[in-house]
Amino acid sequence: MARYDPARKESTRRRILETAGRLFKQNGIDGTGIAALMADAGLTNGAFYTHFRSKEELVAAVIAEELRVQATTFTSLAPGIAGIEGLLRTYLSVQHRDHREAGCPSAALLDEIGRCGDSTRDAYAKGASVLIEQIASRLAPEDPATARGRALSVLALMAGSLQLSRAVADPRLSDEILDQGVANALALASNDAPVVRPRQADV
Repeated sequence: MARYDPARKESTRRRILETAGRLFKQNGIDGTGIAALMADAGLTNGAFYTHFRSKEELVAAVIAEELRVQATTFTSLAPGIAGIEGLLRTYLSVQHRDHREAGCPSAALLDEIGRCGDSTRDAYAKGASVLIEQIASRLAPEDPATARGRALSVLALMAGSLQLSRAVADPRLSDEILDQGVANALALASNDAPVVRPRQADV
């Protein structure tokens, strides 16, 4: 007889992922230890190694899951520029700014993800590519590939504006950053951006 039935094992793994996602965004990846994470999830330290070989493996899994969940919200956006405007006003909102633990993994964790190993950065690249595709499909429904550059810039502007709004203590300046971020991203989304050719590899 199996020690754990598959449904229970999957439920426990999901609880670890959800708890880790919230704590990573709230306290940082480096600021969240395995013991504290498992205690918050109501599980023992030993249960962690039933599901993950290391914290690095957990981080990669969390990033993949966080972006997968975010992508599902993108798929529900209205078509066209109306969907992009709705996304921007929700993303660059006071509520999102003030509740990083429940928000976007990019704005909360990008600086740490950049210092992680290949598995985590690969997971981020794959997840972010899906978000870029969702934005591009609303900027140019007939040919999303032509809007990829603008979509990438819109996503970068969204995450950067949210990060900056969280970094300042002045609430009026923070609100201004959010409002200007919406306006700038909408202007970018509504106009053609220059085509940037891929860099050539050094010879």
